[in-house]
Amino acid sequence: MIADWLHGIPPLAVYLTVLGVVGIESFGLPLPGEIVLVSATLMATRPELAISAVWVAVAALVGAVVGDSFGFVVGRRYGIGLLHAAGRRFPKHFGPGHVLLAERAFDRWGVATVIVGRFVAILRILAGPLAGALRMPYRKFMPANVVGGLLWTFGTTAAVYVLGVAAETWLKRFAWAGLAAAVVVALIVGFLVKKRVVGLLARPEEGAPAS
Repeated sequence: MIADWLHGIPPLAVYLTVLGVVGIESFGLPLPGEIVLVSATLMATRPELAISAVWVAVAALVGAVVGDSFGFVVGRRYGIGLLHAAGRRFPKHFGPGHVLLAERAFDRWGVATVIVGRFVAILRILAGPLAGALRMPYRKFMPANVVGGLLWTFGTTAAVYVLGVAAETWLKRFAWAGLAAAVVVALIVGFLVKKRVVGLLARPEEGAPAS
């Protein structure tokens, strides 16, 4: 049943879904961009589905760069008050703690936060709007936006694709179990990266008094 359903999905629909979900998440709305990217890449490991991992990565990159750019413009136009308003609407994603974490990241890492933020769900959602709200020059934001997008989209796609192909090769009788394991591993790696970044941000600066 699942195999029949997957065969009926046109590759273009997969690319547009990846572009749309990643773009909307990067704009500042809480959607599962990473899960969609990983899932589409795993579909690309099955030749019969005729989905290209390269085009999955390209679609994600376009969505990431364009979405972040729109988020930057909106943040610059409406300021930090927009994020506080969003916090009332989506407290699990834009609560005061999330905004504070993102602001601390910009204070500590500056423009590099736009790159690092690609790999952390909270910062991936907030980086564009907050960079605009904090009046980061666009000439600095855009290169970091592109570099972060390239590293995240093509890096994630390449890693998941290799893992998915290996899993299917080793577990031919349990191909879907292998792909499911690949999804779990990818999500665990993402969680560990997020935990590491959050831990770094929670640590007081050297020489600064502990609060």
